[in-house]
Amino acid sequence: MGLKKSLKISQPLPNHHIGFISTRFAGTDGVSLETEKWAAVLERLGHKCFYFAGKCDRNADQSQVVPEAFYRHPEIDRINQQAYSGSWTVTKEARESHPEMSDLHKDFFSIYVRPPQMTRRVNELKEYFKEELYKFVRRFDLEILVIENAVTIPLNLPLGLALTEFIAETGFPTIAHHHDFYWERQRFQVNCVGDYLAAAFPPNLPSIRHVVINSLQAQQIASRYSLTSRVIPNVMDFDSHPPDPDHDPYTQSIRADFGIEPGEYFFLQPTRVIQRKGIEHAVELVRRLGLPAKLVISHASGDEGPDYEKHVREYARLLDVTVRFESDQVQDKRGTTKDGKKIYTLGDVYPHADLVTYPSAMEGFGNAFLEAVYYHRPILVNNYSIYEVDIKPKGFRAVWFDGFISKDTLGVVRYILQNPTQAQEWAEENYQLAKRYFSFTVLERRLQSILADCLGQQI
Repeated sequence: MGLKKSLKISQPLPNHHIGFISTRFAGTDGVSLETEKWAAVLERLGHKCFYFAGKCDRNADQSQVVPEAFYRHPEIDRINQQAYSGSWTVTKEARESHPEMSDLHKDFFSIYVRPPQMTRRVNELKEYFKEELYKFVRRFDLEILVIENAVTIPLNLPLGLALTEFIAETGFPTIAHHHDFYWERQRFQVNCVGDYLAAAFPPNLPSIRHVVINSLQAQQIASRYSLTSRVIPNVMDFDSHPPDPDHDPYTQSIRADFGIEPGEYFFLQPTRVIQRKGIEHAVELVRRLGLPAKLVISHASGDEGPDYEKHVREYARLLDVTVRFESDQVQDKRGTTKDGKKIYTLGDVYPHADLVTYPSAMEGFGNAFLEAVYYHRPILVNNYSIYEVDIKPKGFRAVWFDGFISKDTLGVVRYILQNPTQAQEWAEENYQLAKRYFSFTVLERRLQSILADCLGQQI
């Protein structure tokens, strides 16, 4: 789906150069996707967008790539392993590398200490990033910064600290777009970098306008940091309908290519294979439903390792459920795999699914939910907190469950699969609701307002 289709534009502000900053602008992760949507709307409003990241697939003439900014850069990876291990081994290494503290140490001192060489390296990288940020701003004559999650989730500590100091030193008008705070992830709870987190994740500076993607985050950032924020939910271009799949010959072989036999239902799990996605629930659903069906998972494990994928494969074997891991054939662009198979986009795949499974235990918002609505698909969704607070009350029609697949859940899924007319009615209701609450038009209005606030202008 093209993001740069014609949008309904309000009275525009004067044009500005806007710099997006993150650890990565590449692929189909939520931050990259939402950044693309923001940039599409901003460019239609007449602004010009530029990018600073460790990995970047945007136009090279509008980008500055600093490899160390990527959160999986070896140096940053090493810092993160020390920062969040919470293990006695790291503590022991820290003390051994800091002999001058041996005559200070008492048994009741905190075990959460960090190696002094880590502190030095964080500071060195912070200064390096700050120099690169000054270059970025001057190179593209920037007037506004949009920080995408880089002062939110602490996966690159020196970058977050550098951004905080750069903004403190310059007073630069900045929008901090927050997707995942560290307190929402268990892995960051035990650490030796509490001072860094307090200073920069997120920073409290007068020239920063904070934007969160759900109302619970707005409550948390207010109670923890006394910061006001605006809620701008994830969006899709609901003002432009998706193309009719019946008119696209390329996608007619999807079901066969994924091994879906005639008479079988096609269940799509359109997420990465990571633990919080709750894919066991989708596997259980297929087993207990009593209907011929296969589950197709569109994405790979990604950056969180292969252990959970191994668990899902073993669980599916135990339940005798066929699960297809099709990340090789579902990519950003159409093409052909090394062994000659068709490559489809996720937008190609959605319209052919009979049911989208979205059993996540936790999400910042829910891109896959919006995508399923956009492509008019029935949805099975776990009642995760943001869905319950920010999405369900709008009136969306989905098959939802509360933490486990009940008999009632199975009954509603069977009903919706066997009554396609009802499924289409629900899908159209959902589309119209999403157009009202989560469209590019909504995003445009809110971006106009926050830009005017940053620049002291009226709209």
